[in-house]
Amino acid sequence: MIRLRLYRAIDDPESCQKFIIGHRHVLENIGVTKVTSSKDAWMYNPGVYVLIVEDTEDGRVLGGARVHVASKEFPLPVEEATSFIDAKVVDVIGEHIPAGTGEICGLWNSREVAGMGIGAVFLTRAAVAVSTQIGLKSLFALCAPYTVKMAENVGYEIETSVGNQGTFYYPKLDLVATFMILRDVDVLSKAVPEEKEPIMDLRANPVTERTEIYRKREVKLFYQLTL
Repeated sequence: MIRLRLYRAIDDPESCQKFIIGHRHVLENIGVTKVTSSKDAWMYNPGVYVLIVEDTEDGRVLGGARVHVASKEFPLPVEEATSFIDAKVVDVIGEHIPAGTGEICGLWNSREVAGMGIGAVFLTRAAVAVSTQIGLKSLFALCAPYTVKMAENVGYEIETSVGNQGTFYYPKLDLVATFMILRDVDVLSKAVPEEKEPIMDLRANPVTERTEIYRKREVKLFYQLTL
């Protein structure tokens, strides 16, 4: 069975190392060798929470994502990646820190589960779902072109006040990333019903086994979303 498990990074260094190795391998396969969110320092950050996708039979890590809590001491990966291009990014994020803000980043899945919706849908839903549990009122993300629509579906908007109407060349000059914000993590007012309903259900039932359907394919997932 495939398990989607939440843990605090500093509480499980072994799983963090597996996450790092898997994520790095995926990035290298697309020719990316320098990405801010793939640096290893996050595993020592007390404000990082990890969603890891595991095969419960053999322990293989099949994917994952992270939720970083923003603070003055620990800037978000999106801030480190883009603030040297547009310093306004620091101010935009800083406005939201007092109420509790963070970032979903480092989302990846292995080829073994490609086409099953693990990275494209289910990890994103889970990350948004657990963000209220860790005290966040808003979320930022730096999205590749193929993930912008999914982010909008769960309630994100493009933050056009930074970069080039919200876009940056990152992590390479031939790749475009879009700076996005989800302003109301608790109510998800701009999320489409097809995404809002399962996210709210995961909040109400953080430990549950569900048969998900993605592109007419059934995927059985065990969610373990409590700390």
